[in-house]
Amino acid sequence: MSISLDNLVDADGWIPMPLDQQNNPSYLWEDGRPLSDAPVDFAATFGDSMWVTTQPIGLPVFNRNPLRVVPGFMVPRHSHNIDETVLILKGEYLIEFGDPEKPESVRVGAGSFFTSRAGTPYTMTAGPEGVTYIETWGVPVSKLKTFWCDYGWVHR
Repeated sequence: MSISLDNLVDADGWIPMPLDQQNNPSYLWEDGRPLSDAPVDFAATFGDSMWVTTQPIGLPVFNRNPLRVVPGFMVPRHSHNIDETVLILKGEYLIEFGDPEKPESVRVGAGSFFTSRAGTPYTMTAGPEGVTYIETWGVPVSKLKTFWCDYGWVHR
């Protein structure tokens, strides 16, 4: 079976990411409380910086989330309860991970991937042309929890 993701690279079928995700029950603040109780503003932080696709990608058993990010946007520091792999389709991400005092960093470009291990906090900053990518997990997305850290946010 071959997988084609060409329809995600073109400019059609992308819409701004819904900004009501501060109430997403799988989004938690670093201390375990709901993100909605944290001192940050999801909509002000993400604004029009991330886009989701309306294009079908024909992979019903592939736990994935295609996204597009504008140039220079940094996804705030966060970690997950399960391993996540990011597949870069176009552009690049600078990913900083691990100890916030001495983070490691890697540039991940088109055709490459990065796997963040469960519990490892990281940020992702889009390169100068932005980035189009797919997040994927080895389990259904319904089992994913994201723990957001207090770095990279607009505060309320």
